Amino acid sequence: MDKNMIILITFGLYLLMMLGIGWYFYFKTKDLSDYILGGRKLGKWVTSLSAQASDMSGWLLMGLPGAAYVSGVSGAAWIAIGLAVGTYLNWKIVAKKLRISTEKHNNSITLSSYFENRFDDQSKVIRIASSIFILIFFLVYTASGFVAGGKLLNSVFGLDYKWAVIIGTLVIISYTFLGGFLAVCWTDLIQGILMFIAIIVLPIMVVSANGGAAHVSPSIQQGFLELWNMEILSGGTNSMSIAVVSVISSLAWGLGYFGQPHILTRFMAVKDAEEIKRSRVIALGWVVISLAGAVLIGILGSAVFAKDVVVDKEHIFIMLVKDYSPVLLAGILLSAILAAIMSTADSQLLVTASAISEDFYRGVIRPKASEKELIWISRLTVVIVAVIALSIALNPNNQVLDLVSYAWAGFGATFGPVILMALFWKDTNKYGAAVGMILGGVTTILWPIFKGMEALKNVALFQLYEIVPGFIVAIIAIYIVSKMNPKETEKMHKKVEKFGL
Repeated sequence: MDKNMIILITFGLYLLMMLGIGWYFYFKTKDLSDYILGGRKLGKWVTSLSAQASDMSGWLLMGLPGAAYVSGVSGAAWIAIGLAVGTYLNWKIVAKKLRISTEKHNNSITLSSYFENRFDDQSKVIRIASSIFILIFFLVYTASGFVAGGKLLNSVFGLDYKWAVIIGTLVIISYTFLGGFLAVCWTDLIQGILMFIAIIVLPIMVVSANGGAAHVSPSIQQGFLELWNMEILSGGTNSMSIAVVSVISSLAWGLGYFGQPHILTRFMAVKDAEEIKRSRVIALGWVVISLAGAVLIGILGSAVFAKDVVVDKEHIFIMLVKDYSPVLLAGILLSAILAAIMSTADSQLLVTASAISEDFYRGVIRPKASEKELIWISRLTVVIVAVIALSIALNPNNQVLDLVSYAWAGFGATFGPVILMALFWKDTNKYGAAVGMILGGVTTILWPIFKGMEALKNVALFQLYEIVPGFIVAIIAIYIVSKMNPKETEKMHKKVEKFGL
């Protein structure tokens, strides 16, 4: 049987299983809480692997190996280190407090409703602002998943890129539309396991096929030397300050975790706050091994392929699978990319749907809307947002890592500071939260414009990853504006103490 046919059959079986899960949970969804948050019933394994699988997306198997392939360890390891530290801190200091706080504040099932309930914001400003930013940044984030899917199907089967994107989009829409949060989380569990297997198995096969570790170790050793060599990082032409900014920007990816709605909702959905400690161990183990494996795949690619062989750096995982894995295993390993893409895109669609149905439609337009009506508004939102994201993804020049980077910074700077201040500073009030959220989001949107200005290209400060200035501006704004309203500050302080938080 033709190799592509075997891979196609493997893909088909995998996709049918995902759709079957969506259909099963269609009949389990009774109200909006079920559709959006699974009724807060997630166990430790589903919580941990669903959170991390939805976190990593197609960039784990395409974007990050591509960066390592082009730039060595120095081009990717700082990002990986930042993400590993960010994962740990998010699970350690945010997860449990957020789970408890969202339930005590009127059983909030979305971030926007939590902010409104936590800060007693009757004006709806925070709810509307957060819904708008969720829509903006998730359009870009979801588009990155569709781009990765298009590149995968185009590279493996030779499908026209645009048709490849459309096919992948239709599958993701289908099971998210049907089953909601529980379907997304259970498919993410399976997808997380598949991604983990792929990222361990592929490097072993490549190393074995090339005569063992001794053959490729010089490239790996050189890559790790570059990690600490600032002159190489700066390319030998820019100043040391640019090199330092590059490292800070890469490490700053870790800040993004505090504001990612599709990850934070997993914390809110766990059935028991005490499960979080056990979930953290599973999640951190998965993340550290997966990130290390992704960087290693890029380094191995640079060791076995000439630089001019790979037309698109983000195809390096696919090319290694094609050249070094048996045909039956190739289908499974390539399905892992599809799993990575789907596990994030479905979560993003669902959070966007919740923002529109719960935070905007019920919160602003129809406060008395029925549960059935809200579920269907959520499903309609999934379709509309996916179609808009699809229109962005149809440009074949898009790079997965670039799109993810922008959306990740947007969420990190918009919601991260508000989450941290809401959980750890009792005096945070609605005025500070609203101004901080808006300024954080706007700074992230505007910063790339400053970076692109010819006059600022050699100014180190303006080459910072946009999450850094956005996060700093938001934190400062929340503190100053909250302090400017002492009566509201005192009210919030008493409220939080009353709840024992």
